[in-house]
Amino acid sequence: MAEGSVSVCTECLFKVLVIGERGVGKTSFITRYVNMRFKEEYKASIGVDFALKTIEWDNKTVVRLQLWDIAGLRNMSRVYYKEAMGAFVWKHDLDSKVRLVSGSPVPAVLLANKCDQTEGNKELSALMDNYCKEKGFLGWFETSAKDNLNVDEAGAFLMENMLRIDRGLSSRDNGNDRINMSQSKATFKCC
Repeated sequence: MAEGSVSVCTECLFKVLVIGERGVGKTSFITRYVNMRFKEEYKASIGVDFALKTIEWDNKTVVRLQLWDIAGLRNMSRVYYKEAMGAFVWKHDLDSKVRLVSGSPVPAVLLANKCDQTEGNKELSALMDNYCKEKGFLGWFETSAKDNLNVDEAGAFLMENMLRIDRGLSSRDNGNDRINMSQSKATFKCC
């Protein structure tokens, strides 16, 4: 380092949504990713659970991930999307509800979880690649929270993309919110 220069340490806080249908392994994925544990027993999430993972990305960057484990409550999930910088598992309808300030969709990675329960499928890769391209996912990973397969790799992939986008936004951003919620008419439904 040159004399007189200052080393700048960046600390980033990213809200990451983990959304999917009941029983797909959202909570198990988060528990493995954050605590390096796996529990055999199944307990359905009710509402929203939170977890925090802190990662020293490089010698100048610390990343704190707020992982929001959103149960399959589609009608309630929109409020939880605010200020999200990334998503795992589910993307259906996400783009219509939240976007980055630039207008780009929130980066999302598709997880084919529980791959320990299936035999390898040679056609899966091409199908998943096409699905990701059609639906706007950054990419996809076969994961197993049980066997700790590709859990950290999927997290690093999403984090790398969020950092790249955040650094691009930061150079153009004047402290505004990082995402825009699309406007929608309020609706009320009664039973």
